[in-house]
Amino acid sequence: MSLKVPTMAEMIARGENPDVLFWVGCSGSFDDRAKKITKAVVKILNHCNVKFAVLGTEESCSGDPAKRAGNEFTFQMQAMMNIQVLNGYEVKRIVTACPHCFNTLKNEYPELGGNYEVIHHTQLIQDLINTGKLAINDGSIYKGKKITFHDPCYLGRANDVYEAPRELIEKLDAELVEMKRCKSNGLCCGAGGAQMFKEAEKGNKEINIERTGDALDSNATIIATGCPFCNTMMTDGVKHFEKEESVKVLDVAELIANAAEL
Repeated sequence: MSLKVPTMAEMIARGENPDVLFWVGCSGSFDDRAKKITKAVVKILNHCNVKFAVLGTEESCSGDPAKRAGNEFTFQMQAMMNIQVLNGYEVKRIVTACPHCFNTLKNEYPELGGNYEVIHHTQLIQDLINTGKLAINDGSIYKGKKITFHDPCYLGRANDVYEAPRELIEKLDAELVEMKRCKSNGLCCGAGGAQMFKEAEKGNKEINIERTGDALDSNATIIATGCPFCNTMMTDGVKHFEKEESVKVLDVAELIANAAEL
């Protein structure tokens, strides 16, 4: 199936307006692993006939890494450029598969003049299932499998979104097993606060190793994530424990797309 990904410019040129703008983000655009998550989201949007568009080359980094690293000036430059483009297209609703983009667009753009309804991809997929636009095949490929969900910091603790991803996992007929530290008591994967882009400071253990240990203790065979950064950190953690054969790390969108056989 060929993916249809219209740009905002193309859509406006045809005199149309999308219902939602898909904010792809840096990871989803450039990281080879995260591109698979982007494709899974697009497959779901295409399958459900959601009228969406992307900014394409007009999308710049949301500014999250610059802000977290303490460079407020660079953040404001990036944010203002994006807001100018978004407001130029009169964008009202944005969906993103990255909690870092989600948090920044939702909570930090308004004070710079960017006011949008911003939702995480798990919330959109949950809505598509609840409204009957997306169906998971009975006897999904994940039926009976043990899946644990790692809460991304900027989705869970920062924005109180805990139920949407879990509800989706339960729709798979899978067994959702929680880690000891989960939801509001979850542990960071180690990539937040711009740590994704630098070497770790000295210590006796990497955070992602500690967190992957939590996931492996749950005896799950699949670690579900809702963030491309978390996906990278947990995948590296699984490699550290040499469990790549027995434990898979997949984004919730990938689980749903696979189960719906898209």
